[in-house]
Amino acid sequence: MVIHRTAVPAPGAACMLKVGPKKEVAECKEKFASSVDPTVSQTFMLDRVFNPEGKSLTPMRGFKYSSWSPLGCDANGRCLLAALTMDNRLTIHANLNRLQWVQLVDLTELYGERLLEASYRLCKADTPCGELGDFPEFQRRHSMQAPVRMEWSGICTTQQVKHNNECRDVGSVLLAVLFENGNIAVWQFQLPFLGKESITSCNTIESGISSPSVLSWWEYEHNNRKMSGLIVGSAYGPVKIIPVNLKAVKGYFTLRQPVVLWQEMDQLPVHSIKCIPLYHPYQKCSCSLVVAARGPYVFWCLLLISKAGLNVHNSHVTGLHSLPIVSMTADKQNGTVYTCSSDGKVRQLIPIFTDVALKFEHQLIKLSEVFGCVRTHGIAVSPCGAYLAVITTEGMANGLHPVNKNYQVQFVTLKTFEEAAAQLLESSVQNLFRQVDLTDLVRWKILKDKHIPQFLQEALDKKIESCGSTYFWRFKLFLLRILYQSMQKAPSEVTWKPSHEDAKILISDSPGMGSTEDDQEEGTSKQASKQSLGDTGKGVDIDDTAEDSLHQSSDTGGREPMVEKLLEIQAQIEAVEMHLTREHMKRVLGEVYLHTWITENTSIPTRGVCDFLMSDDGYDDRTARVLIGHILKKMNKQTFPEHCSLCKEILPFTDRKQAVCSNGHIWLRCFLTYQSCQSLVYRRCLLHDSIARHPTPEDPEWIKRLLQGPCTFCDSPVF
Repeated sequence: MVIHRTAVPAPGAACMLKVGPKKEVAECKEKFASSVDPTVSQTFMLDRVFNPEGKSLTPMRGFKYSSWSPLGCDANGRCLLAALTMDNRLTIHANLNRLQWVQLVDLTELYGERLLEASYRLCKADTPCGELGDFPEFQRRHSMQAPVRMEWSGICTTQQVKHNNECRDVGSVLLAVLFENGNIAVWQFQLPFLGKESITSCNTIESGISSPSVLSWWEYEHNNRKMSGLIVGSAYGPVKIIPVNLKAVKGYFTLRQPVVLWQEMDQLPVHSIKCIPLYHPYQKCSCSLVVAARGPYVFWCLLLISKAGLNVHNSHVTGLHSLPIVSMTADKQNGTVYTCSSDGKVRQLIPIFTDVALKFEHQLIKLSEVFGCVRTHGIAVSPCGAYLAVITTEGMANGLHPVNKNYQVQFVTLKTFEEAAAQLLESSVQNLFRQVDLTDLVRWKILKDKHIPQFLQEALDKKIESCGSTYFWRFKLFLLRILYQSMQKAPSEVTWKPSHEDAKILISDSPGMGSTEDDQEEGTSKQASKQSLGDTGKGVDIDDTAEDSLHQSSDTGGREPMVEKLLEIQAQIEAVEMHLTREHMKRVLGEVYLHTWITENTSIPTRGVCDFLMSDDGYDDRTARVLIGHILKKMNKQTFPEHCSLCKEILPFTDRKQAVCSNGHIWLRCFLTYQSCQSLVYRRCLLHDSIARHPTPEDPEWIKRLLQGPCTFCDSPVF
């Protein structure tokens, strides 16, 4: 597993909520601070919502909550990050340039402007608000825009009307923001989210919950009808589902009225809420499991829709922790829930269905046996349930607390290699990038044992023969690349360390200056190729590294078996890559055929791709031959070749990776459209498998859709 650490910096300036004109706000603050009534002056001075800058108090810099959107929301098809700072600034960030975070929008500022335009009323029928000089009104305006929590919904579909009155489906995502006064703002964003211009709407809902503490989306599917709502928890104990009316969202329904899951004001604050979709084996229908951490207990509620209506079963799981639960996470693949308290104890809760509702079996995960005496501050499970991430600090030593705290993120493996491999083979997602935690377990096993287990090879071959999906071919390519990497000799020197050797040579000391420079360049290229040897699993071309690896193995003895093994694996890798290339070429040609009515130049080297597919006599694909025949008939003997932008010579299509003109100019080819990238700026796969060009305004919509696709070898997004 390769972990790249990035950081989103907290804003330097304090966030001042918009409650009125700046001059009037300054006068009111001075009035409240110098009030003779201690209930006003002390409340005002000690409330950091009113005084985010702090003055004599410590500044409130940092983040108190963050939330990840579903995959596929930003311009690169990845996640958005909603971050809430300590001074109540809610912003959305995107990782557009791989390791560089960019702030797209400040929702706190936009919501404040909306409230100011509406005179701080949710609807026109509300009574007019009081004067800002009244302290209760001053508090009300702050509490109605001070965020407590925010959560993303799943990606849903909306219908957009074009200028010609045609309707097209547009992806959208919702962000619910819970405020201190119990109101919930539901923002709707059009995908991909690019900034302020992608905001479709913002609606405010009154939850009626006093002192709200946590928020979560409730999404339930019954008989192909999707229902949604918002689960709100209070610091006093109650838990309730609030209806969300999604008029513009296709196929979504909501509740007619709020549903109270727990109404007792027992002063057990709700810390965390998770909603897990499950299938009820006895009732033979889908159901929704809601779990909430309340003090040291776990509150659960099973919601089931039957002919009689909505059935609600709830209870508490006790005896888990002696201290309050500080963090809770859930594996949505199988419904397993994990909780932890600050004393370093982690509990695993497995739901087991009964005839009516369900029960939980729980067991203790002893972190002390793995990490020693530690204190836990938070846990999270990976998307496919392969790893459990735990934030820890040092525990007590000899009855004393540590002087300094060193926060560490520890990873605990939750699945075995066999379980991860079986889940990858039976996956409905069929995307390696979205299952990277499972592939990491498989990678570790192959690197350790230096071979692919026989049962995995046989199961994968059966899947390829019976199904033929390109997903299994990509999985096979992944396994072969890791096996090839495991055969490499580890570099003797650390590749990331700079070399301290002096590469410069004085002119007076080198009479044969030209040959010396050539030798230096030759040595540098050899060194670079050796350093890239270990990156084969990340998509480095096998041809460039095979020669060095063969020399390395021949120097170590027993070279013949190793040479033959590496050559065999290399041949298999090239065969799988060629199969995936041909399959994608067929897809590209299919798009060309569907979107061209007459003979026209689509900027895609159609004739070159057709000739490349038919150049191999051993490749006999009836589908490809029929498709190529139709395309050539439509092209009417036209070739539309590409031309070099430097010398205007024809660029022949002889290689899927690059194009070389007769004058020796080399251009890399886009792996998504097979066009030559004749510019200095292009995109690259996350694992450096291939490169792709940027879409241009002149490109038709179907070419832009092709350019939005992931890598054809590893499913990674392209940057």
